[in-house]
Amino acid sequence: MRISTKAIARLFALFGYLFLPILVASASEEKSTLDWQHIADLPPVGGQSDALGVAGPFVGVHNDALIIAGGANFVKPYWGMDKEWHDTIWVLEREGDSYTWHEGGKLPRPLGYGSSVSTSEGVLCMGGNDASNCYDDTFLLKWNPDTRKVEIESYPALPSTCAFSLATMIGDKVYLAGGTRTNDLSSAMTNFWMLDLSKRGVDDFGWQELPGWPGPARGLSLTVAQHNGEEDQVFVLSGRRIGDDGEIEFLKDAYAFSPIRYMDSEDTAWKRISDSPVCMMAGEAIPVGQSHIFVIGGADGSLFHKADELKDGHPGFPKKAWAYNTITNTWFEANSIPQNHVTTQVAKWGDDYILASGEVRPRVRTPMIWKISPVQTSSTFGWLDYSTIVIYLAFLIGIGVYFLFKNKSTDDYFRGGQKIPWWAAGCSIFATMLSSLTFMSLPAKVYATDWVYFLYNFCILLLAPVIIFMVLPFFRGIDATSAYEYLEKRFNLLARMFASTFYIIFQVGRMAIVMFLPALALATVTPISVETCILVMGIMSLIYCTIGGVEAVIWTDTLQTFVLLGGALLSFIVIVFSLDGGLGYFWATSMADSKMNLVNWDFGSNSYMIAAAWVVLLGGIAGQLTPYSSDQGVVQRYMSTSSKKKATQSIWTNAWLSMLASLLFFSLGTALYVFYKQNPAELDPTLQNDSVFPQFIASKLPVGIAGLVIAGVFAAAQSTISTSMNSIATVFTTDFLRRFNVLKSERSYFRSAQVATLVAGILGTGFALLLASADIKSMFDHFIKVIGMFGSPIAGLFMLGMLTKKAHGRGAFLGAICGIVMVYLIQNMTGTHPLLYATVGLCSAFFFGYLFSIVIPSRDKDIKGLTVFTLPKSD
Repeated sequence: MRISTKAIARLFALFGYLFLPILVASASEEKSTLDWQHIADLPPVGGQSDALGVAGPFVGVHNDALIIAGGANFVKPYWGMDKEWHDTIWVLEREGDSYTWHEGGKLPRPLGYGSSVSTSEGVLCMGGNDASNCYDDTFLLKWNPDTRKVEIESYPALPSTCAFSLATMIGDKVYLAGGTRTNDLSSAMTNFWMLDLSKRGVDDFGWQELPGWPGPARGLSLTVAQHNGEEDQVFVLSGRRIGDDGEIEFLKDAYAFSPIRYMDSEDTAWKRISDSPVCMMAGEAIPVGQSHIFVIGGADGSLFHKADELKDGHPGFPKKAWAYNTITNTWFEANSIPQNHVTTQVAKWGDDYILASGEVRPRVRTPMIWKISPVQTSSTFGWLDYSTIVIYLAFLIGIGVYFLFKNKSTDDYFRGGQKIPWWAAGCSIFATMLSSLTFMSLPAKVYATDWVYFLYNFCILLLAPVIIFMVLPFFRGIDATSAYEYLEKRFNLLARMFASTFYIIFQVGRMAIVMFLPALALATVTPISVETCILVMGIMSLIYCTIGGVEAVIWTDTLQTFVLLGGALLSFIVIVFSLDGGLGYFWATSMADSKMNLVNWDFGSNSYMIAAAWVVLLGGIAGQLTPYSSDQGVVQRYMSTSSKKKATQSIWTNAWLSMLASLLFFSLGTALYVFYKQNPAELDPTLQNDSVFPQFIASKLPVGIAGLVIAGVFAAAQSTISTSMNSIATVFTTDFLRRFNVLKSERSYFRSAQVATLVAGILGTGFALLLASADIKSMFDHFIKVIGMFGSPIAGLFMLGMLTKKAHGRGAFLGAICGIVMVYLIQNMTGTHPLLYATVGLCSAFFFGYLFSIVIPSRDKDIKGLTVFTLPKSD
């Protein structure tokens, strides 16, 4: 194929134009904070002439309207007056930047100091009190925008009267913690109640009493739900109680409740976490990002006993916010706040949090309504960093152009003429399988958990002999261009078409994930959006992969292997040497916090929901066997070498590189944990957990070095993207166009392969843009989910064909369908850990495929050389 010098010049001009926005973008250093905006004032309540505000109101959002109901206040002058209780319901609607108040009706009685949460059906209000009584009522406030009124619906009563508590939600479950049984603090409880809203309308719909935290009873505590790296948990913080000596005790102890551990054992459901730096009683807490809790109000008790003496001279409650990292279990001082509201509640309205009214100093309320928005950090990324990235990516384009002149046929384009060195093929398999998933989300996963996933990666060493002696001979024996040619020879055309179609779907999903991750990294360290980064990277991959074919892919993969490992090693060294205490502190903290724990020996009845040892082992075997036995991208590398011996060497090269990379990236994840435990304020709370590594790159690595490591992120991603694009084109051209003789000439197939590569890249880029808007806690878990749904049932087909003689086409097809259905059911109807999805998919397809093959009769088929029982002795 000929290409003019002018065309090449235009290609590089296009490349420069695409990266021009990066080069000219400005970046500023800005500390992450919470942005506070005063949006409205609560109108006068209960016939009062002045807008004084209330303490203890019910607060929530329904039908895109803010509801504030009830509460209590003091009429001026504050001192010497009795507290007044209110039943007014106020509703705030918004249109753009303007807000309008409506009086929505009345509560059944004047009421305050209860709990409230926003649900899809309305604002659920629980308990509360007035001047003389405490109540157990639960009711729903529903805003009707047509009638401009709030409708009230009764719900099951609490197990006991309760006031001065807070509630939160995880999914459909409402959790209420703490409070007092009467209006007296001496009746404080360790109550922990749960209402499952999904059971609404059934006979047993009601509150369930769960075990309370292993600490003293309390009222005026904070209750908030947040992710801790593994699951959503309920956190109970601070509070106040009457001590054994009859004196008021200001509490700082804090606890976390695990719904998953509760299902396994009530005794392990609660865990004490780090005490708060100060008492935060009667305050408010909000979840920020995926692993931080910000306490944006609360009284520390320092002037509690001087309120009557100071009166109007009281300075108000401390204007200081505190933050807690649920992963590192550390507190740190956040930014100052314009005003500290206590004895009120927060509600999420869109992407923002609303802090409504409340008490700002003893007896004094405020009518102010605040909108609180997390603000993301911007980091400096220098010209040298940009230049490193651009030069590196331009070099990849050059490789594509070089191999453009060498591709003469589809065999060159798809198999590199079977002249790829074994070590390059091994590096390519390694780079393809690990990619940006390893570079970013695996360290992030280890940062959030420990080393229990190491066993998953170790399974590749266990499976390498199986792949070499059981899988490789079949593909080399039939000289396959597409892995799915085997399925037609072993079963029938339907099996081949089915597997090819699902493989294409799977690879498009995989491309989207690995394209999103480096885009997230670049968006973290520059002012450019995730969407723009995805587009730039997608177009980059389209250029060099479309023009260069599999040889360009394999040789760029080889280069990217060294960049990937070098960048990770450099980052690990920088992290450890930047610690106060160095390597010794790294090791001591890792051991003390069990961050290098390799095995979870839980064999309980609910251990299938966590990363227990047996779950990781079974998931690792199926998860690693799936790509190495049925993934076109991997099989294509088996076939790109000149002999079975060299293909075997490439498999072992990949296996040992995978173990080396695993040790490096697991160590890197632990180092990130130790660094941010020692320096908690350095981590931007607004970022996703998968961004923890790129944030360190941007903020801590020297100028130029940061660009090199980010180039490694791109290297990791593009190794997978390019492989997926090329393998999709291979499958489409070989299994569809060539199989049915759609085209007439080799040149036409070659052109079609290039077009198919281009289309595959466009689809992957499009889905990556959709993925950018999703709130995904861990990309590692999401990727495992994709493999389980689409990859493992196809791997079950291959295993069925290779390991049995009785299986036939119709039975195999029905087995694969059953495998997909089984994975769908366990993903959506059970709490099964994502690692087991691949195991369920593979085993279900194998079992049902064999069962249907026995039950359904079929004509005999020549399977010589297609099963382990009929291979030639030399194999």
